[in-house]
Amino acid sequence: METEAMRVERDEDGVVVVTFSVPKTLNSMTARFVDELGDVLEELGRDVTVRAIVLTGEGRGFSSGHDLAEMAGDTESLSIPAGYEVQNAYARLIVRIKETPHPVIAAVNGVAAGGGLAIALAADTRVCSESARFNCAFVRLGISGCDVGMSYLLPRVVGPTLAFEMMMTGRLVAAQEALRNRLVLDVVPDGEVVEAAVRIARDIVRNSPFAIRMTKQVMWANLDAPSLQSAIELENRTQMVCVMTEDAREALGAFVEKRRPAFRNR
Repeated sequence: METEAMRVERDEDGVVVVTFSVPKTLNSMTARFVDELGDVLEELGRDVTVRAIVLTGEGRGFSSGHDLAEMAGDTESLSIPAGYEVQNAYARLIVRIKETPHPVIAAVNGVAAGGGLAIALAADTRVCSESARFNCAFVRLGISGCDVGMSYLLPRVVGPTLAFEMMMTGRLVAAQEALRNRLVLDVVPDGEVVEAAVRIARDIVRNSPFAIRMTKQVMWANLDAPSLQSAIELENRTQMVCVMTEDAREALGAFVEKRRPAFRNR
């Protein structure tokens, strides 16, 4: 699959690599980019043969965020109601990434700024290259540092203290600082970040598709659970559903027989 702004490739294990392919603008987020990535994720989300998704950027950047030329034109010509619809379209993309039923791994190469950082944060985990740089660019554009889910996602990943400073200053955070503050899982040499993300994806897809889907769903739901007991109640119900699947019986049988399980997503 290939669109004007995206390239989509998959392997025999059901691992899909979605590459943002607008390298001349460091994969900036135009309206077309947002629409195409949303459409790609919707299609992949419906495909039960997809097991995991890796997001990355072509060239020197993951994504530089909102295309500034397009943004300048919008602010000059759009009314507030029309501008709100544009804003909401960008924000819905971040929600769509987070709600994609398959595990999503961001392979951050180069800059992830503004909305590009929000895309990376909406993934379930992130790895980055040594040349990666992260920033909340919004405040430097004369607008709030809280945009497209940033004020929700960033504090939950790095904590409120660093998130506040990043959103208020807009400064660049280098790869090693990102690693120290748990913004990323690992830092790898330039040119190796997609392979690193795919390795994580392949480790994930060795497990039952339904178990992975339920794990993602429950983990993110319980991050906002009002109490431990509420979290446990959701876990209990989900575990009983999972235990009754054919794949759970297959996993237990394979463990006892010391063989690799053959999952059927049933």
